[in-house]
Amino acid sequence: MITIRYTGFESLLDQAKSRGRTKVAVAAAADKEVLEAIKLAEMEGLITPVLIGDVEVIKQLALEIELKLDRTELIHEPNPIEAAHKAVDAVVDGQAHFLMKGLINSSDFLRAVLRPERGLRTGRLLSHLAAFQIPGFSRLLFVTDGGMNIAPELGQKKEILENSLLYLKVIGMDLVNVIALAANEAVSPKMPTTIDAKALADMNQKGEFPNAIVEGPLALDGAVSAVALKHKGISSRINGDVDLFLVPTIEVGNVLGKSLVYFAGATMAGILLGSQVPIVLTSRNDTPRSKLMAITLASLGQKVLHL
Repeated sequence: MITIRYTGFESLLDQAKSRGRTKVAVAAAADKEVLEAIKLAEMEGLITPVLIGDVEVIKQLALEIELKLDRTELIHEPNPIEAAHKAVDAVVDGQAHFLMKGLINSSDFLRAVLRPERGLRTGRLLSHLAAFQIPGFSRLLFVTDGGMNIAPELGQKKEILENSLLYLKVIGMDLVNVIALAANEAVSPKMPTTIDAKALADMNQKGEFPNAIVEGPLALDGAVSAVALKHKGISSRINGDVDLFLVPTIEVGNVLGKSLVYFAGATMAGILLGSQVPIVLTSRNDTPRSKLMAITLASLGQKVLHL
């Protein structure tokens, strides 16, 4: 089976731009760092912004960073919580294709997303998908879930994996090589994550993840190195050619992601899946390029409903 593999964020950006501009509703948009990311994405021809927040502050910040507001829709709402609700309204009413969090507490923002009436629930678990461009690595590496679910049980891990596989299929990756990470390859009740990893691999054998090869438990070295697998005497269809890591806990995903960024010089971008549209939640520590790429991920996947 032929599948798209993205060599880096530029190839992802080119693919997103080829689909034309998408509309992003930014909740509590009166934030300089967020507006700088919007400026980059707008200049790339990627988005048309709908900025919801204190309009006078937004205009002042836009002037400071030389963000042109010609194509931008401004909605005045100085209260951050109300701005989040209006951003969700914009998506529900078809005025925007996806969401981005601005200067608002994440829990308040997500309460608006998951509100019972006119919210963006699908019945699925919300989960985080991160993409990494790593110097010396031939393609983008995806990791889930290092940002949302703390210690998911087996059923939740299945949902997390399904969220990511559906998204990756939409952006053209029809066959995804998945490794369920663990500390080693021996299945043992003393290490419950190995049991879950084996169960997910067994589900794959039964056809439950049709657009993926899922293997596990496997440690990091065997996940990325055919040489390490050979030394360990492990047979693998993926053979070090991994696309997506399913991590057992949020700590593993967090440490893996930050290690790639701070020790390997990787660029990271992440989005939330599981709602009706992708959601961009950037950190203040993220570089402008990371924020641009998070917007790119969401823009490219925005046609996915009921993720």
